[in-house]
Amino acid sequence: MTAALRGLRVVEATSFVAGPLAGMTLAQMGAQVLRLDPVTGPVDAGRWPLSGTGRSLFWAGMNKGVKSVTVDFRVPEGQELAAALITAPGPDAGLFVDNTIGRDFLSHDRLRARRADLVHVHIQGYPDGRAAMDYAVNPRYGVPALTGPADSRRPVNHVLPAWDIATGLLAVSGLLAGLHRRAVDGQGCLVELALADVAAAHVAHLGWFAEVAEAGQDRPRLGNHLFGAFGVDFACADGRRVVAVAITRAQWRDLMRMTGTEAVFAALSSVHGTDFDVEGERYRQRGLIEAVLAPWFAARTVGEVLEAARGTRVMADEFRSPSEVVAAWRRGAESPVLTEVEQAGVGPMVTATSPLRWNSRYREAEPAPEFGADTEWALAELLGMSGREIGRLADNGLIMTRRDDSDYA
Repeated sequence: MTAALRGLRVVEATSFVAGPLAGMTLAQMGAQVLRLDPVTGPVDAGRWPLSGTGRSLFWAGMNKGVKSVTVDFRVPEGQELAAALITAPGPDAGLFVDNTIGRDFLSHDRLRARRADLVHVHIQGYPDGRAAMDYAVNPRYGVPALTGPADSRRPVNHVLPAWDIATGLLAVSGLLAGLHRRAVDGQGCLVELALADVAAAHVAHLGWFAEVAEAGQDRPRLGNHLFGAFGVDFACADGRRVVAVAITRAQWRDLMRMTGTEAVFAALSSVHGTDFDVEGERYRQRGLIEAVLAPWFAARTVGEVLEAARGTRVMADEFRSPSEVVAAWRRGAESPVLTEVEQAGVGPMVTATSPLRWNSRYREAEPAPEFGADTEWALAELLGMSGREIGRLADNGLIMTRRDDSDYA
């Protein structure tokens, strides 16, 4: 069951985050995913962070479980090979994900002429075809203006490429929806998905644009306060910090019981005429609530706070650095979604498997392929080429089947 998509063959020609994430996600669900790259190397093969050997941990992390096929996209024969692999026959093939710009030989019209039932997901930056990236799109749709300390006017751009991640997972949904449609009526389709549209749509889905349209102004920055309910970070006795969140009434009542502040808030409710059971009122009175609760947290260590929250409905957790997460994983105190693979050119590499659990089981993680490692197999198995033909292509530099370590630096 962990290989639910076994039998599907997907070709991807992507770089950066969204496209590779889509390919890896499909591979982690059991699909056979062929990554097409130019013989000169993928543009993100050297992207940071790097291992001690100079290999890209980013590339290795984003391409686990896929196959690597390399061709020379600059010449007609290489372009023909790429198109042939994408449109190769088979009832569970003819599935393509790309984010290429300016490669006409990978256009939907050109590929559809070869295979009418092609399901093609094309990831873009903007819907008009211009390039974009997450860290540039995020400011465009206002999120940095809502992020950061309340006393600062400088925008805070996020570190997490949230819109890339959402786009990659939506690309998977689009591909599977197109595949279902093909099973129903035999028709192929082109699904286009723009990173900028994903960002705009999701900010709108959250009601943030509707809010400002109605209010006529932006909401103020809140620092680490949760908008619309109660949640904020607290300093603890050991110098560490925790976040405590109470969105529902049940969570709020458990938070009061945990901190022994029920009588205090009952009195404050009478004085201020505030019903703290109401989510929005807790938000309006967030400063007052924070001031009342802070001494309880300050008198306890993080461990004591988390122990007190265990068994309650209070959502509380500690702030940790990435190095602390890795240390916890080494102690066996982390989710099994984090794991280790033996990555070529890197050695043991901390990474993750798919978060999807099938019958309560995680799928075993696979490493990323050596660059070009599957080229010969793909040409022989999918296009029926002989060893002599493949050898000629390699001799002429039209394909790359293997690379030494220096090529990853």
